[in-house]
Amino acid sequence: MWLVPALRFPEFSREWKRHKLSEICSFYSGGTPSSSKKEFYNGNIPFIRSGELHKDKTELFITEDGLNSSAAKLVEIGDLLLALYGATSGDIAISKIKGAINQAILCIRTKQNKKFIESVWNKHVERLLQTYLQGGQGNLSADIVKNIPFYFADLEEQDKLANFISLLDERISTQNKIIEDLKKLKSAISKHLFARKDLLETTICLSNIATLKNGYAFQSSKYNALGKWKILTITNVSGERYINDEDCNCIINLPNDIQDHQVLKEGDILISLTGNVGRVSLCKNGDYLLNQRVGLLQLAKNVNQEFLYQILSSQKFENSMIACGQGAAQMNIGKGDVESYVLPYSSNGNNILWVAKILHSYDECIINEMRRLTLLTMQKQYLLTQMFI
Repeated sequence: MWLVPALRFPEFSREWKRHKLSEICSFYSGGTPSSSKKEFYNGNIPFIRSGELHKDKTELFITEDGLNSSAAKLVEIGDLLLALYGATSGDIAISKIKGAINQAILCIRTKQNKKFIESVWNKHVERLLQTYLQGGQGNLSADIVKNIPFYFADLEEQDKLANFISLLDERISTQNKIIEDLKKLKSAISKHLFARKDLLETTICLSNIATLKNGYAFQSSKYNALGKWKILTITNVSGERYINDEDCNCIINLPNDIQDHQVLKEGDILISLTGNVGRVSLCKNGDYLLNQRVGLLQLAKNVNQEFLYQILSSQKFENSMIACGQGAAQMNIGKGDVESYVLPYSSNGNNILWVAKILHSYDECIINEMRRLTLLTMQKQYLLTQMFI
């Protein structure tokens, strides 16, 4: 457990005091009304479940009778809510609504600064969970939480730290909004450009300018974390401009029968053919291989790659592929679905180049803002690390 902060505001010098949470907090457990009594539901009391901790609304409402039967206490706006078990165990949030909680949540009420406690908890949650979680899935109990030792600053210092962290969070939230607004703006402009008959006066079938190539069926027994070659699956084709190459399986040597197009090049256009069908991303520079159920578009000569990417990365193309999707467990599309797509086009290469350049400039702007978001997030994590050793 942490001892003292390495970074503090200069006007504070008093040592932080060590307390068990039970010494300065009150705790309220939740409960769940009997599902066999339908009259407990469809009331007007919001019923907060562990997966909804970070939301400002719920999907389930109960009645006064349901509240009484479940022994669930009403939480107030500003209470701390902690998920005790399940997939969200260890998650903590400040309640944004007044309502009841289920048995997977513990309500923590205190006169200490809630943002301060939330920040300390989140900074050390991994260490806390490793130390205190029980069971195969990792569960917390109310008794364990009550006895977890925390170091608390005086309330004045808590407030100042919490205000500072809130400002960081607001800046990050603003940055996220900047990125979302840019994406919406680009989407609107792309729709406008693709509909302009003075620029794109005709249409063409994708099969006339590109061919869809399939990936290789790699053997999982050949996977090796130390391998040079990264295998791109549908998970890596996220719909962002560039692939997400985290969590790739790797192999050391190329299979003898792998085809040339299955060894990817920078700028290759990739399409997800299963699951979230119709998502399009570009391959980055690196040692990447094409897995099965990821399609590669092999372009004919003199086809503007950037223009084609911009067309296929639009929501219209993705919606078209979703409409073509077949399969019960998950959607699948094939070569015919993709190649039969009809797109706006022009016989004037300068028009195509102009459209591609405009939309590419927006992508560059979005990428720059995403980098700024990454830096802001890293700065916050660094400051929290220094504040809460």
